[in-house]
Amino acid sequence: MSRLITTKRLASNIFTFKQASRTFCNDASAKLNNVPYETQFNKEDEGVTDDVPQHDIAIVGGGMVGMALACSLASMPLTKHLSIAIIDSNPALTNMPSIKKDDPPDPRVSTVTPATISLFKGIGAWEFVEQHRHAYFDKMQVWDYTGFGFTRYNARDADKDVLGCVVENKVLHKSLLSCLQKKDLKKTIYPARLSSMSLPTRSSVSNGSSKSLGNLAKLELTDGTNVYAKLVVGSDGNKSRVRELSGIKTTGWNYSQSAVICTVEHPSENSTAWQRFLPAGPIALLPIGNNFSNIVWTMSPKDASNHKIMNEHDFIKAVNHALDSGHGPRPESQILGGDVIPSFFKPNVTSAVNEGFEIPPKVVKVVSERMAFPLSLMHANDYVAKRVVLIGDAAHTVHPLAGQGVNMGYADVAALSNVIGDGVAVGSDIGEVTLLKKYETERKTANIAMMAVLDGFQKAYSVDFGPLNILRAAAFNGANVFAPLKRNIISYASGERRLPFLS
Repeated sequence: MSRLITTKRLASNIFTFKQASRTFCNDASAKLNNVPYETQFNKEDEGVTDDVPQHDIAIVGGGMVGMALACSLASMPLTKHLSIAIIDSNPALTNMPSIKKDDPPDPRVSTVTPATISLFKGIGAWEFVEQHRHAYFDKMQVWDYTGFGFTRYNARDADKDVLGCVVENKVLHKSLLSCLQKKDLKKTIYPARLSSMSLPTRSSVSNGSSKSLGNLAKLELTDGTNVYAKLVVGSDGNKSRVRELSGIKTTGWNYSQSAVICTVEHPSENSTAWQRFLPAGPIALLPIGNNFSNIVWTMSPKDASNHKIMNEHDFIKAVNHALDSGHGPRPESQILGGDVIPSFFKPNVTSAVNEGFEIPPKVVKVVSERMAFPLSLMHANDYVAKRVVLIGDAAHTVHPLAGQGVNMGYADVAALSNVIGDGVAVGSDIGEVTLLKKYETERKTANIAMMAVLDGFQKAYSVDFGPLNILRAAAFNGANVFAPLKRNIISYASGERRLPFLS
C-alpha cells in the first residue's frame, strides 16, 4: 500500500511541474531580461581573490554524464568561456587509459538512443566513439516465456536508420575525455572527492555581490583544497554526496532483484537486440560488435550470486536455455497473419506482421568476468537548490530493462546546458534557483513519465497469472502489427518525449 501511495505521489508531480513551468516563463524570464550581461568572475570584483580557486561551475563526478556536461558547455558559444572545475578522484581523468582494439569487450555497456547519439555528435564526441568498438542495431525482438506473443521492432517502422547503438562505458568515457581535450575550455581537474559543502545563507545572498565568496558554494575536498563555485552540479551517482550535503531527499524502493552482466561470444556476428521476459525478470542479449554480445539478466539476488560463480559450461547452458525455450515454448509465428486482419486495418499494419519469430544466436563462450548488482528505483524529490543542481543517477535511477538510465542522464545534460546558456545570455546568476527551476520543470516531468513506464513494465512482467498473461500477449501482438502504435513506441524509446498512447 505504501508503495502505491508513493507511486501516485510521484505521478502527481507531472501536473504540479507543468503549472510551475507556466509561472517561471511568465515571471522569472521577464525579470532576467532586465539583467545586463556580465563577464564571469572579473578579478576586480569585491570579495574575489587570486589565491582561492573560484569557478563558474563545479562538476562533482567526472563520469559519463558529468563529462558530457563539460563537453556540452565547451561546445556552446554562450558557455564556452565559463570556468569549470571537475572534481573526481578517478585517475582516468588525468591519465587517459588506452583501449586496445583486440581486448574483449567490457561487461559494462550502455545502449544509447538516437537522441543521445545526436547529443554526442553535436558536442563533437561521437567521432571518437566510432574509433572504437560499437554496434548499431536496427532490429529488436521482444517476447515472454508464455509463448503467446512477440514483437519485432525495426528502425524503418519509424523512419529511422537505427534503433540504438551499444557501446562500452569505458569507450563513452574516453570519447568524452578526448573531446574535452580538444576544446578551448577553462577547466581545472581536482583529483579528489567532495568532503563537505557550505551553501550561502539567506543573509549572505541579500548582503553580498553574486561574485563575493560569501555568496558562492564552498566545496571542501578530501585533499584539503577549498573550491568556490557559482553552481555545483551533482553528477556523482546514485549515492550522491552533493545530494546528501544539499539535504535533498529521495523517494524509491528496491526491486528485490539483481542483474547479472557479462560479455559472451557467438559463432557469428549478432546484429539484433533480443529481450525475453522470464518469471524472475528479463534477459537481454545486446550486440557489441564482431561476434560479441552483452548479457543483462535480471533475477533474484540469490540466483544472481549463484550464476555469478557458476562454472562457464553451466552458465552458458543456462543462458541459452533462458533465451530459447526454457520456462515455456517459443511463440508461434504470424499469430495475426496478414489474411486474418480486416481490410480497414491493413493500411496501418507493419511489415512485421508477415515476419516470423526468430531464434536468438547461441552463446558459445563467456569472455569477461560476470558482475552482479542490485536493482532499485530512486528519484530525488528536488533537482535543484540554491547553487546546486542534480543530473543523471544523482537525480534518478531506474530498472535496466529498457536501457534508458544513462540516456535519461544525457537528456539532463542537454536540458541543463541550454538553461545555463539562457542564463548567461541575459546576465543571470547561473546558480539562482529561479533559473535552475526551468531545468527541473522540464526534466522532472520527462523523467517521472519514463520511470512510471519502466516501473509499470517491471511489475506487469513479474506476475504469472493466466488473464494477465493473455493481456500481455495481446499487447505484444498489437505492438507487432499496428504501425501507429509501434512507431510511437520506437519514437518514445529513441528519446522523443511523446508517450506512446498520447500522441
